[in-house]
Amino acid sequence: MIDKLQSVEDRYERLNELLSDPTVISDSNKLREYSKEQAGIQEIVSVYRNFKNVRQQHADTREMLEENLDAEMREMVKDEFDSLTKELESLQEKIRILMIPKDPNDDKNVIMEVRGAAGGDEAALFAGNLFRMYTRYAESNGWKVEVLDSNPTGIGGFKEVVFMISGTGAYSKLKYENGAHRVQRVPETESSGRIHTSTATVACMPEAEEVDILINDNDIRIDTFCSSGAGGQSVNTTKSAVRVTHIPTGIMATCQDGKSQNSNKDQALKVLRARIYEIEQKKIQDELDATRKSAVGTGDRSERIRTYNYPQSRVTDHRIGLTLQKLDTIMEGKLDEIIDALTLDDQTRRLNNEENQ
Repeated sequence: MIDKLQSVEDRYERLNELLSDPTVISDSNKLREYSKEQAGIQEIVSVYRNFKNVRQQHADTREMLEENLDAEMREMVKDEFDSLTKELESLQEKIRILMIPKDPNDDKNVIMEVRGAAGGDEAALFAGNLFRMYTRYAESNGWKVEVLDSNPTGIGGFKEVVFMISGTGAYSKLKYENGAHRVQRVPETESSGRIHTSTATVACMPEAEEVDILINDNDIRIDTFCSSGAGGQSVNTTKSAVRVTHIPTGIMATCQDGKSQNSNKDQALKVLRARIYEIEQKKIQDELDATRKSAVGTGDRSERIRTYNYPQSRVTDHRIGLTLQKLDTIMEGKLDEIIDALTLDDQTRRLNNEENQ
């Protein structure tokens, strides 16, 4: 482990030299590549350096305990030794987690798709609630939210809404939202006061750059049509809405919320690229041994991951057995407690997998 950490620190120092090299500074691609690599290992290098410093203090303090000290001084040194021991153990655990292979998509923006599923109008309303929840969460992190496509209903929900959240670490946090979300409540459209169960599905895909997924222009078909609003009413007399179809796979992406045809085409291509990338990533994941799969679920949208129970103000994440009586605050985008718990569970299981190999 120490040898690995030292090699990471050595690489960090080498990157410092490269980033000061005039030939690298003049090459924007190399500059971006090395800067990204350095940023990716900066935290572990910082923790490792702190670890080495504390380890040396710990060794020095142990030597002092072996000397002839008066009772008062020995007690002071012993307290310091115990404190350094705890700090050293904490740093060792942090290093173990930081050494877990990082998901290469974690630093990317995320494209999310929220759809009303079982439950008709109530499912569409709940999809709207989830979209609002994710928007609030993004805002609390200083991330940008951009709607790429939407199919709203006349009562305030969404049959489907596709949006991109841009910001550092967006995918690393929101990737755990993949799956079916279940709601239990008295629908706004229900007058008898009976509790209904409805579902909405959430898909989270890392934004795929052109270098990740190369799409040949000859492999896509672009169709244009008039944008439409709730109930199918025409809200645009020009053909600004765009549907892009990837002919080899049949995958489609539509965008009609932009101000122009070119804007909608660009956004539709982003969604298309992300969908193709997701499929390619799933193929790779399916080939991995089952013990290496993320413990927070397969990411299948048909898998029920969470229940929102309004009468009891309860939210339960079924993957880790976490129940919180904080439905109101969670629906306002206060997702940190859930996401932190999912992240810790994922890290713990992946760490165990690494150690058992």
